[in-house]
Amino acid sequence: MDGFAAVDFGLAREVLQRGIAALYAIAFVSTLNQFRPLLGERGLLPAPELLGWARATARASAHASRRARYRLRPTMFRYLRYTDARLVALCLAGLVMAATLVAGIPQLGPPWVPMLCFLALWLGYMSIVSIGQTFYGFGWEMLLLEAGFLAAFLGSNDQPPTVVVIVLFWWLVFRLEFGAGMIKIRGGREWRDLTALMYHHETQPMPGPLSRQAHLLPRWFHRGEVVGNHVAQLVVPWFLFAPLLGLVVPGPIPALVGAGAAAVVIATQLWLVLTGNFAWLNWATIVLAFSAIGVPATALRGGDAGPGAAGAASPLPGTIDGVPIAWLVVTCAVGALYLWLSVAPVQNLVARRQLMNASFNRWQLANAYGAFGSVTKQRIEIVVEGTMDADPDRAHWEEYGFKGKPGDLRRVPRPFAPYHLRLDWLMWFLPLGRSLDEWFTTFLVRLLDADPATLRLLGHDPFDGGRPRFVRAVSYRYRFATRAEHRADGARWVRDRERLVVPPIGADAAQRGA
Repeated sequence: MDGFAAVDFGLAREVLQRGIAALYAIAFVSTLNQFRPLLGERGLLPAPELLGWARATARASAHASRRARYRLRPTMFRYLRYTDARLVALCLAGLVMAATLVAGIPQLGPPWVPMLCFLALWLGYMSIVSIGQTFYGFGWEMLLLEAGFLAAFLGSNDQPPTVVVIVLFWWLVFRLEFGAGMIKIRGGREWRDLTALMYHHETQPMPGPLSRQAHLLPRWFHRGEVVGNHVAQLVVPWFLFAPLLGLVVPGPIPALVGAGAAAVVIATQLWLVLTGNFAWLNWATIVLAFSAIGVPATALRGGDAGPGAAGAASPLPGTIDGVPIAWLVVTCAVGALYLWLSVAPVQNLVARRQLMNASFNRWQLANAYGAFGSVTKQRIEIVVEGTMDADPDRAHWEEYGFKGKPGDLRRVPRPFAPYHLRLDWLMWFLPLGRSLDEWFTTFLVRLLDADPATLRLLGHDPFDGGRPRFVRAVSYRYRFATRAEHRADGARWVRDRERLVVPPIGADAAQRGA
């Protein structure tokens, strides 16, 4: 680092800008494929109904108007009536914008160009998340929004990134990792007695192809995993800020310490990628961790420090340390904004009742993050079944298959991350609630109607587009098959029936309840 310029973090900026843009592209693809059947005009939780409620509440009184604005976060659909066609147009525009940033085209211009592109992605995706209700109620949505906002101020290729913005990325990774570590220490006893990962690989929301192998590893290995997790999340994040010492301590040691901390974060996230399916959470953390990896500018440019970099013979006019003064003012203003917004997340980190995945402002900046404060000990799956038989009491029931969540006992879990299967994730949460969510009843009705858009969310329709006479939901306890059980019949899962969750409902009952 050289004054205001993070001259050794040009490569980090490349990874951040292109990586974050790629994650936005994946998020828009996920929305394009799933939003309409889940939240569209005929969705399970129609967004137009939410927007209609917000407008009606806003008209009721001035006090209610303020309350409605805070409940419904900023979205273009507050002012532009939602339609599925407009949702598609927004996703396609976001995809094009993200693709140009991945290709590095806006970065070739002045810093205002990539800034406007990332702010457009941020505001566009926020418009979707704000009306996404429970299907968009995940921490990685907030993480992507915050990362996109910060990426807007990384600048372009003709000047080094500013120190303040690089440090803000370190602060984001710190909140992400340290917050998750503190949630675990304050959460379930299994994190303190080192048994959490004896269960987690089996009970996590969406296992991956190697989850069973990870689960079957020795107990001592799982205890070591937990210890490693605590070190990686509670100790290592502090060292991300080590490169700041380079401003006062000469030599490569501070930069190497920061890069080493980033390497630990990346390594632990890659293990999570191998053993689970957490949408883009792990990949986003990997991309963000690159912000702490500095490579000397001279090493990247073959010994030529280039304009504005450390060691350049003559700084360009109108710049400080190679950064345009106007751009430096903007990034310092962002830093001041974050200093103010960070009061709440810092208080949350030291609070006894720490919030997990919480936003303290409407724009979802300087959020609190965390995951798996407690680990479920048993895996309960809701299995949805249908039948063509007229008598549900004597019927032969067929199972609907989902793309990601466990069902077929012989099927190897597939890798989907960083893509997000929203319906499958919500199915994991169903058994954890005290009552079934509203959307699930509507989902069953859609199956009775053989709604094509809903069926496309599934991995297998046992009726090939036909309308079943009845559907029902049954809960099972799933566990990974032991090595001996797998050798005996090839099963990856073993399950035991728990109870009937939703008794058989037919088309006539569905119509009466509609």
